[in-house]
Amino acid sequence: MPTLDDDAADPFDAIVDAPFDAALSERYLVYALSTITARSLPDLRDGLKPVHRRLLWAMRGLKLDPSSAFKKSARVVGDVIGKFHPHGDVAVYDAMVRLAQPFTLRYPLVEGQGNFGNVDGDNAAAYRYTECRLTRTAMSLMEGLDEGTVDFIPTYNGEDEEPEIFPGLFPNLLANGASGIAVGMATSIPSHNVAEIIDAAELVLFNRDVTHAELMGVFKGPDFATGGLIVDSPASISHAYETGRGSFRVRGRFYAAEASDEADRLAGIERHKGGGWQLVISEIPYQVAKGKLIEQIAQAIADKKLPILEDVRDESDEAIRIVLVPRSRNVDPELLKESLYKLTDLETRFSLNLNVLDATRTPLVMGLKELLEHWLVSQIDILQRRSQHRLDKIAARLELVEGYIIAFLNLDRVIQIIRTEDEPKPVMMAEFALTDRQAEAILNMRLRSLRKLEEMELRREKDDLLAEKDELEKLLASPARQRTRLKRDLAALRAEYAPDTALGRRRTDIAEAAPVVEFSMDAMIEKEPVTVILSKKGWIRAAKGHVDLGSDGCGDFKYKEGDEAGFAVHCQTTDKLLLACDDGRFFTIGADKLPSARGFGEPVRNTLDIDAGASVVAVVVHEAGRQLLLASSIGKGFAARTEELLAETRKGRQVVNLKDGARLTVVRPIAPAHDHVAVVGDNRKLVVFALDEVPEMARGQGVTLQRYRDGGLADATTFTLADGLSWTMGGDSGRTRTETEIHMWKVARGAAGRMPPTGFPKDNRF
Repeated sequence: MPTLDDDAADPFDAIVDAPFDAALSERYLVYALSTITARSLPDLRDGLKPVHRRLLWAMRGLKLDPSSAFKKSARVVGDVIGKFHPHGDVAVYDAMVRLAQPFTLRYPLVEGQGNFGNVDGDNAAAYRYTECRLTRTAMSLMEGLDEGTVDFIPTYNGEDEEPEIFPGLFPNLLANGASGIAVGMATSIPSHNVAEIIDAAELVLFNRDVTHAELMGVFKGPDFATGGLIVDSPASISHAYETGRGSFRVRGRFYAAEASDEADRLAGIERHKGGGWQLVISEIPYQVAKGKLIEQIAQAIADKKLPILEDVRDESDEAIRIVLVPRSRNVDPELLKESLYKLTDLETRFSLNLNVLDATRTPLVMGLKELLEHWLVSQIDILQRRSQHRLDKIAARLELVEGYIIAFLNLDRVIQIIRTEDEPKPVMMAEFALTDRQAEAILNMRLRSLRKLEEMELRREKDDLLAEKDELEKLLASPARQRTRLKRDLAALRAEYAPDTALGRRRTDIAEAAPVVEFSMDAMIEKEPVTVILSKKGWIRAAKGHVDLGSDGCGDFKYKEGDEAGFAVHCQTTDKLLLACDDGRFFTIGADKLPSARGFGEPVRNTLDIDAGASVVAVVVHEAGRQLLLASSIGKGFAARTEELLAETRKGRQVVNLKDGARLTVVRPIAPAHDHVAVVGDNRKLVVFALDEVPEMARGQGVTLQRYRDGGLADATTFTLADGLSWTMGGDSGRTRTETEIHMWKVARGAAGRMPPTGFPKDNRF
């Protein structure tokens, strides 16, 4: 068997004896810091992450400026991953695609040719098919790279160099925003308008004590690439930028360019002959795919969550145009808009988290003022470095110019030295006190330069360089001059992105949302009269219109064999129906959800979880403020408002607590004018007492309405004492009888009562 050489190192000697949790936490911390500083968070100075910076740097190296021809995206991606960014080609290409999409970046940094995706959510073509080059904005961001403004660091393999940041004056962090998720932290910055950023920066530049309120006077808020509306209050927007954290409600825009009326145009309403109309969506919220939004609206129509909307059409070309057709001309446009905001991504929230890396690569959440201060400090530093770099260049050039002038003043002697001396350089340096660089430059001069005109140009150049040197030295010595110079440069940049230019025009309007129609699913139901029929065996249906119910109150409807009439009520499709069961449980069903009366309907137990041993004792239409008298078979009861009886689920709501086999027997609406209660028992005893003796409750057994020795409660009702107590006469006449002299039955609640007036129905029912 092979054996280890005695001189070979033992591999086990490399094992470090350390606690596993300590080693794991140490390595995870390294990974977390790498993710935070080198992948997910942007640098506040140029607003870029490393992958974006390396993409633009590689494109600059390929000379892909705006005036040059396009090159294949594959070439760019290859250079990036080969020289600067050792990661996957898909990740790098996706990052480049994002920089080129005008609906993603407010100010695109890459100009694409070919399929770079669209606002529908379709992906870009493969990088072998697309081409790209830099935009003027990207060139502005990289301006000054050759002027000693930033440090260069080695690439990952040490073969090349790349800039640590970009020195350009373009405020990319706020202008284009950023988003990213690191380890334990994230960033989310919307895009903003360049002119507003510069206006706010100038306030901070010349007044360190400027208040946040003054900043928000010129800095309005996000300006998204896809436009839209921000409908938050100015106070909430201001607070978000003051703390660096918050969120914005972003809505799509309704705008009908073809509408004749200005109000309709702004509301997005296109009217047709005959009174019909349609809504037009012209802008959608940022980062919402148009195709997905249309699918959401269509699905809401299919799921009957938007019954007031009939159809949605995509008529977009380069401009977005989504047409919404209402089901009826009577639909409220504002209600339709509000329902779309609630049910779809036509309204979204964009979070603000100003978490960035400062100049020391430290992640910090900053407010707007602090962010601008740090950015201005970095720009002042870049200005100083550019000025110092230019001073060094001037000093080097002055050295040569002064040497040339000495040569011209002593031209004949210089020529003699060159012709006669074997080593003219040291002789010239000693005789004319020249430096090594000056002597070398003189020796390298061309004969054509030995003109009188050249001497005059050299003296003029020396004067110009000395004047420029004096200005730069004054600039470096004076912070006030530096601020003035930066303001001048900012003003020139603002003119390029002014609000009256195509690129600088604000796209997103900011206005607090006006009070709107209160959204509810009920409000979207088209109001129509219906007659609801519930059979004895629990089959329910709804007939259009208010059908004549006849003397028996059940109407002339057909039922399945063995079934018969139970309940019939008139209501509207917008109404809620309360179904009371004899086990004390109440169920709620919408009148719009009932099947047509063309057939026998459907079993109500398909929709509601009614116990098999329970039966429906009443069907009541819910009305706001309406009271019901509820009474059980043992003579206990209470009053309840229908709002308290509505159930949110199919399981219903237990309202009346029943014991000892008791059942709910009476559910009667209480008219507003009623002031007394009449209760009759199985023993045919009648008792009348004031309605205010009955408590109003949401749930319980209630109080004793009538006392019994045997039997229980037969019926109960409410009435107005001054009008007398009425009951229905027997037979088919449908007549009622009223007894006004009812005082002898009026006692306190809970009495046994006495025999009713002559002619009271034998079935003990009112």
